[in-house]
Amino acid sequence: MNAVRKTLGTVLWYARELTGETEYDRYRARHRRQHPHAPVPTRREYERMRTLRRERESPGRCC
Repeated sequence: MNAVRKTLGTVLWYARELTGETEYDRYRARHRRQHPHAPVPTRREYERMRTLRRERESPGRCC
């Protein structure tokens, strides 16, 4: 039973890494360390900021 839990945990970790799910978790932890008194952006706000940053970095992209 313990081996099954460990395997399932590894698969879930891998899936979260592949989908970028952990990126927000890392951002939130870093934000709390660097700005302890500032409110942490919600997941939706974070995704919006990330999208805007990517669009700004590649302005010549049409699609």
